Amino acid sequence: MRHLRTSVPVSARSPAPTAAGGGLLPAKDLAVAWSLIVLIAVPAWILTVGQARDMGVEPGTMGMAIPLFLVLWVTMMAAMMLPSMAPVALTWVRGIGRRASGWRRAGRTLEFVGGYLLVWTAFGLLAYAALALTGDLVDDHPTAGRWIGAVAFLLAGLYQLGPLKNVCLRHCRDPMSQLVRYAGFRQPARDLRVGVHHGAYCVGCCAGLMVVLVPLGMMNVAAMAGLAVVIFVEKLWSRGPLLARSVGVVLLVLAVLAPFQDWLLPGLQESSPSVDGM
Repeated sequence: MRHLRTSVPVSARSPAPTAAGGGLLPAKDLAVAWSLIVLIAVPAWILTVGQARDMGVEPGTMGMAIPLFLVLWVTMMAAMMLPSMAPVALTWVRGIGRRASGWRRAGRTLEFVGGYLLVWTAFGLLAYAALALTGDLVDDHPTAGRWIGAVAFLLAGLYQLGPLKNVCLRHCRDPMSQLVRYAGFRQPARDLRVGVHHGAYCVGCCAGLMVVLVPLGMMNVAAMAGLAVVIFVEKLWSRGPLLARSVGVVLLVLAVLAPFQDWLLPGLQESSPSVDGM
């Protein structure tokens, strides 16, 4: 008996962007889920903008202790990252709903979200250290801000063009392969581990872009909004990888311009205007 052979188009083997994964959730559930995301993301943005209006854009940690910084950091990450990681998260939470109900379902969902935010909190500690170091350098040597900014843009640009960015972006753009892998995770703390695993790839995908908050200012609302849009489009648009590389090239150009253009470095100036007008 002759074996039948079926050919699989090359495009079918390549990672599909999350936006193309229309089959992950039924249309009705998808509409409800995105409504919930809006209800979470919008208050997070409101809180972030409110804090930015009060604090302005200044070098370093702006005098914040680590606990307050981490609270603001996690709020920022919820506002910026939730829309782009929603397809995988919503589908996993829907799977939880099929196997649990009531308080158990709520507990497992919180465990997943907690794992995701735990990774970003850990990254926030690194961000705090970097901001504290650069803030001290700018206080001691004001002209050093230009070169710190150039190095930050250079590192961000190289990361955007590097292999780790590509690996993590492919992971974030291929939700079905993630869900199949996550289904094989075993207890204990299965949902926590899934959240940590996905969060680690999300950090790896966005780490380079987060570096530009050093020269642009951590509480720079315009910068945060711009980065959120780039992250969203990179992960969901069919040409997201091309956008990632293009952004990398732009960042390398900014690295060359930074030592001569102070307007590119609001987060490294001794005194910067408030963002009240944004």
